[in-house]
Amino acid sequence: MRNTVPAVTALFWVTKLLTTAMGETASDFLVKAIDPVVAVGGAFVVFAVALGLQFAVRRYIPWVYWSAVLMVAVFGTMVADVLHVELGVPYLVSTVVFVVALAMVFVLWFATQRTLSVHRIDTPARQVFYWCAVLATFALGTAVGDLTATTLGLGYFASALLFGILFALPGAAYRWWGFGATAAFWTAYVLTRPFGASLSDGLAVSHARGGLALGTGPVSLILLAAIAVCVTVLSVRGRPATGTVAEAPSAAGL
Repeated sequence: MRNTVPAVTALFWVTKLLTTAMGETASDFLVKAIDPVVAVGGAFVVFAVALGLQFAVRRYIPWVYWSAVLMVAVFGTMVADVLHVELGVPYLVSTVVFVVALAMVFVLWFATQRTLSVHRIDTPARQVFYWCAVLATFALGTAVGDLTATTLGLGYFASALLFGILFALPGAAYRWWGFGATAAFWTAYVLTRPFGASLSDGLAVSHARGGLALGTGPVSLILLAAIAVCVTVLSVRGRPATGTVAEAPSAAGL
């Protein structure tokens, strides 16, 4: 099996941010446009199919990988929202829970595989750990973004600015201050979620909620088109991760 995830480039981070942004607005649109139970159930089915296809391939295929990431974004957002809206779990509590869950994934991953490198996702076990980590980062990022925007009252655009700055720090620390490559990657990966989601929420939600009121449907369609362009470019380039590309985002890549 070759490495089944992409090289970490500037376009990787752009595409990742777009998927996180669309995950937020698409989730909100679906649960309001149709019955929430149907929306969550349907999202889970598509999520399972996309992830199953990703596990079935033996190498990195851009449209397969990014379809799985996008559905993790949509379904992961729904999971985090269900905890808060339906079960009444405060965002601070769900944030702590998801931090613990992500830490447990990383501990078990390293204990069994002796690496957390995204350039060595080349066995079924590592794929399982990788995607568990991805799902946990999306749920965690959703909870953190909502915590700052609503519970702490920062609003969506202020939250986006905050997380945009935090997102840039791991790359800078990796490039100039000797921060570990794998740690820098996963730190930035977690922060893409609240960064992208805060931006898309700010564009989509009503003026009363501090947004531009463009609507979750139109914003989702625009983001989907942008993702399609990025994945097309990645497919044309056809460069799977080989372990020779830096794991963490560079300052230019961020």
